[in-house]
Amino acid sequence: MIEILKPGFFSTIQDLGRNGYRNLGVPISGAMDQHSSKLANALLGNDPKDAVIEVTLTGPVIKFTCSTAICITGAQMRPKINEEPLPLNQKTIVIKGDVLSFGKLEFGFRSYIAISGGIQVPMIMNSRSMYTNITSDSRLRTGDILEIKEEQEALTSSFATIKYNRDHFKNSILETHKGPEFELLPDALQEELKTKNFTISKNNNRMGYQLVETLENDLPSILTAPVLPGTVQLTPSGKLIALMRDGQTSGGYPRVLQLSNEAINILAQKKAGDKVRLLC
Repeated sequence: MIEILKPGFFSTIQDLGRNGYRNLGVPISGAMDQHSSKLANALLGNDPKDAVIEVTLTGPVIKFTCSTAICITGAQMRPKINEEPLPLNQKTIVIKGDVLSFGKLEFGFRSYIAISGGIQVPMIMNSRSMYTNITSDSRLRTGDILEIKEEQEALTSSFATIKYNRDHFKNSILETHKGPEFELLPDALQEELKTKNFTISKNNNRMGYQLVETLENDLPSILTAPVLPGTVQLTPSGKLIALMRDGQTSGGYPRVLQLSNEAINILAQKKAGDKVRLLC
C-alpha cells in the first residue's frame, strides 16, 4: 500500500483511458502525456495500460508501507526518496517506510509515477482513470491509501534506463490535421492558423487548453457534433480551444483542426505562457 501524505497541486490516477463509452457522454480521460506514462510502465516491465499517478505542477508526498519498485518520467520536478535525489527514467527500488517527495518544477508540466504492477484502484468502465461522477473522487487527497501489488520480482535490481529526450518538452510544433470545418475558413484565416505563434492561456486543464491570441471569426456555430481529445474548436469570440483527455464528447463550435496523439502529449507538457505553433 502507499499513503498520500500530501497530494500536490493536482495529482490523479490515470491509465490509457475509458474507451467505448463516448455514446453515453463519458470522456476518454487517461494520461495527458501518454508518451511519458507508457515509458514509466515500460521501464518497470508493466503493461502499458497499468494505472500511474499523474502529477501536475507540484509533486505529492507519498509514503510506502511495503517494498516495491517505481519509475518516474515526464516533467523534471526533482523527485527525492528520503530527501535523496532520485533520477528520472529508471527503475528504483523503494522499501517499506520510504517517503517520496518532489522539489521545484524545472521543465515540463506533468510527471508520471509508475509502480510495479500498477496501482490497484477499482476498475470502472474498463479504466482506473479518475473523473468526476465516474470515480469516487476526481483527484488524490491527503490521507488516501492506494493498493499496490507486492511482487518480489520487483525488488530485483535493473540497470534499464532511457536517456532523457528534452525535445519532447522543448518542441513547440503541434502536428494537426484539418478539421471538418477547416475549409469554411477564409484563405487568409487558414494561412494565419499555419503561421501564427500562439500562447498557452492560464485557462488550461485536463478538459482543454485555451490559446491567448484571437482570430477574426465570422463562422456561425454548428449543430452539436462529435468531438475528440485533440479537437481544436474556434469560439465565436475568436478563441481557439484544444480539447484534452477529459474533454466533452460533443460541441457546437466549428472544429477547425485535430491534433495528432503525439501533439496532445506535447501540449500536455506546456504551461501558461508557453508558445506553440500549429502545423497543418
